[in-house]
Amino acid sequence: MKLRLGVMGADDSLEIIQSVLPDFPEIECLPIVYWKEEDIVDLLLPHVDEVDMWLFSGKVPYALAKATERVQVPMAYVPHIGASLYRTLLHLSHEIGIQVNEVSFDTFSSDELEHFLQEAGIADGYSWLRHYEGAISATELADYHESLWREKKTKAAVTCLRTADLELKKRGVPSYRVLPTRAGVLSVLHMLLRTNEMLHFKDSQIAVQMMEIDPFRELAGGTFSTDEWQNAEIKTMEKLLRYTKYLQGSLKTAGPGRYVIFTTRGRLQEVTHDYKTIPDLEGMFGIRADLVTCGIGIGKTAYEAEIHGGTALLHAKERGTGNWMVFFDDKSVVGPLGRDEQIAYRYSSQQLQEVSRQTSLSVATLSKLDSILKKRGTAMINAHELAQHMQILPRSARRILIELESKGIAEVVGEESPNPRGRPRKVYKITL
Repeated sequence: MKLRLGVMGADDSLEIIQSVLPDFPEIECLPIVYWKEEDIVDLLLPHVDEVDMWLFSGKVPYALAKATERVQVPMAYVPHIGASLYRTLLHLSHEIGIQVNEVSFDTFSSDELEHFLQEAGIADGYSWLRHYEGAISATELADYHESLWREKKTKAAVTCLRTADLELKKRGVPSYRVLPTRAGVLSVLHMLLRTNEMLHFKDSQIAVQMMEIDPFRELAGGTFSTDEWQNAEIKTMEKLLRYTKYLQGSLKTAGPGRYVIFTTRGRLQEVTHDYKTIPDLEGMFGIRADLVTCGIGIGKTAYEAEIHGGTALLHAKERGTGNWMVFFDDKSVVGPLGRDEQIAYRYSSQQLQEVSRQTSLSVATLSKLDSILKKRGTAMINAHELAQHMQILPRSARRILIELESKGIAEVVGEESPNPRGRPRKVYKITL
């Protein structure tokens, strides 16, 4: 199956990329040329579902595409460092007679440029550099280069952005464009093919969905005969068999009210919309979502996936009936699915293992706390807020904070009064 690759770039960069693609019969290309940065997103969005990956000719179109958060497939761009820059500097010094310290640069970081000049054996360092993160306008870059040139601080500009190059030439500023090299394009294309192989492998990984369902809550009156009990279980199995067929998996029972479905990572990722939502069990299969607690496990083997599924189910049960959690093969936990407030945490952090040894708190609890703080963007939290995020009782949250405070990992930095008559809440600053 061919890799469907969307390729977006300026006209000259796109031409270089397309000249390399015939060497890759396993790649099917969708080329898109842009002339203005403000057009990139509008050109991209109609094709987001048509390709498996995106390749951009440079940092700016890549950053603009990433900022939309609409592209859910892997993206990459061709770097302009290395042979790309060496070719430009060679042309400047040997054919034009302009030295590195007489030129203004853009795009590169200072570390990148310094490292490159050292490797190239260029003794005179650069003097002028406009580094930027993410996207930037052609006008802003052109203004930077032009001002230096008009003040006679530079003799030329070296830019990675096609639109900035065109704008500088229009203003009469000597401008030299750093273009991708065929070798650079080849390297990125090989990386994308390896990534594609890895993703196909991940999609075919074993995934286990471990579910606990309480169908007996639907039985009228709260009392029922063994026949009614058995009928309820049979009906649940029939519904789950339809759901299992939808997952293209296999079903087995694991005790009263507990069921295990074996399927693939790719299929579960698809039906949960990248592990963000819960499938419409009630609408599609007649299974009440509020009766289902679920853990999804991903693993390199069926055994590992089943172990991870059981761990995920325990995390889901901590949060109550109706919750779904996922445990991945990299020891990270995500969930609850379908909730506005999701958290992701890991078991593998050495720092958190060390904190766990110092305290009576488990790595799982500390991982959740770490994830909550990162999501909030602050190290400050009170017990009430922690309880809400972790879905535990406030007194349990207070115990966690007091334990951290006793070991010097948390300190009280203030108090908050939720209302005039309420008891002030201590605000803790946590340093994990």
